[in-house]
Amino acid sequence: MNLIPITSPSFLDPGLLGRLPDWRSIFNTDNPLVLEIGCGVGDFAASMATLHPEWNYLALDYYNKGCLKTCKRADKAGLSNLRVVRDEARSFMERCIEPGSLRAVIINCPDPWPKLRHRKRRLVNAAFIAYLRGFMQSGGELFFSTDFVDYGLDVAGMMPGIPGFENLLAPDLYRHNLTGYPLSKYMIKFMAEGKQIHFVHYRKHPQTGRIHAEG
Repeated sequence: MNLIPITSPSFLDPGLLGRLPDWRSIFNTDNPLVLEIGCGVGDFAASMATLHPEWNYLALDYYNKGCLKTCKRADKAGLSNLRVVRDEARSFMERCIEPGSLRAVIINCPDPWPKLRHRKRRLVNAAFIAYLRGFMQSGGELFFSTDFVDYGLDVAGMMPGIPGFENLLAPDLYRHNLTGYPLSKYMIKFMAEGKQIHFVHYRKHPQTGRIHAEG
């Protein structure tokens, strides 16, 4: 497969990143690190990085085309706090993210694998959330959204049973809007069709292992 070369200064070649890279040197700041898993074409990442200049924002995606478009957005907006990586999520985190270091993890509209026989392939499940927890700092936030009703209800329903998180939307398990949270073009298009997005928002509890999920 021939991939379009990405020459943007916003792009980080995963093959050139050593184990546990010095993110402070890469971003030229020691601001907290935020990871978006599955950045798509980068409109959300660019909006979030603009809203939060105090974050070092890593936009991760497996698809080269999406990474290329995300880089173009970052460069056009002059976002020095946004970097883009083309890699698989677990592989990248194992090599490059120090446990307990992420200020936030963001997962927007991942592949819903809508057919019943394929749902075991969904990225977000209890095991993956528990895995992410190990990379999050105390008080770190977890944002999840989906345009697929069944997926949204599944994640909202399982989160109260995962130790170490508190629900920031309590008493609701999910909401259809999230104040201050940008909408991607994909979300806006979906909502224009009269459909709803399911948003889930949790925080890693300071006391390891404690369940504090109201609702």
